[in-house]
Amino acid sequence: MSIQRTLVLCKPDAVQRGLVGRIVSRFEEKGLKLVGMKMLEVSPDLASKHYAEHVEKPFYGDLLGFITASPIVALAIEGDNAVEVVRNLMGVTNPQKAGSGTIRGDFGLNLTMNLVHGSDSLASAQRELALFFGSDELYDYESALHNWT
Repeated sequence: MSIQRTLVLCKPDAVQRGLVGRIVSRFEEKGLKLVGMKMLEVSPDLASKHYAEHVEKPFYGDLLGFITASPIVALAIEGDNAVEVVRNLMGVTNPQKAGSGTIRGDFGLNLTMNLVHGSDSLASAQRELALFFGSDELYDYESALHNWT
């Protein structure tokens, strides 16, 4: 087993469409554990740090405008191979190509409004979790379901 922590952002469209609960449920139903959760408005500074790798791309401005347009819900999720498991549950970035049964495939509208962000590697997860959560905002606890999942 490789227990990992990863970041998931329920983006402004997920919040505005009232889908946060359903999204969180997908991760919990899979057996992943929430170790941090908060609602926040993403500042332009935080957005630029989070999306630093996209700064030279033509969609960068739209990305920043979207993520700062409305509150988001940030999740810290823990589990066996959590980075890969979360990304599989989310589906591919483009909802029109995401499979049925994935969050983006079931609820996503387009490439920009694709509901969720998930860290793409363990290194990214560590960097991104530190951007959105202080160490005092992440919790270690034994889940009652631990022996079953």
